[in-house]
Amino acid sequence: MYAVPDTAAYLTGRWELERTVHDLRAGVEGSFRGTAEIRPDGPDGTLCHVEEGELTWQGTVHPATRTLRLHPRPDGTAAVTFADGRPFHDLDLRTGSWTAHHPCAADHYEGTFTAVGADRWLLRWRVTGPAKDQLLRSVYRRVR
Repeated sequence: MYAVPDTAAYLTGRWELERTVHDLRAGVEGSFRGTAEIRPDGPDGTLCHVEEGELTWQGTVHPATRTLRLHPRPDGTAAVTFADGRPFHDLDLRTGSWTAHHPCAADHYEGTFTAVGADRWLLRWRVTGPAKDQLLRSVYRRVR
């Protein structure tokens, strides 16, 4: 693991992104390839995290995007919200790893963030509940 004293400073930039998506209930697998850009978004230090790319699901390719916001804290951690401001999870990479939890209706999201170097981090989401049984694995590589 790679200790990160300032989560927002570490994540700021442009990243290549590869993600596998496993629907464990249906036995179906897909993939997402694209970019993630994490950039300043306003005078208060908030960062905008935008992912854009293509999701391949059951042989069909779909354009896909996602937008989140990171709200840095003075201690090097951040609060992550959805684009509309609803809370998502906290993020603390000071030890190089963080596990986040998010309830979504009756489902539960558990995300494990791992900084593995200055230019690479991993994200694993395990989603369980009555509506979903999924495993998502993402690799982010900094674009120079």
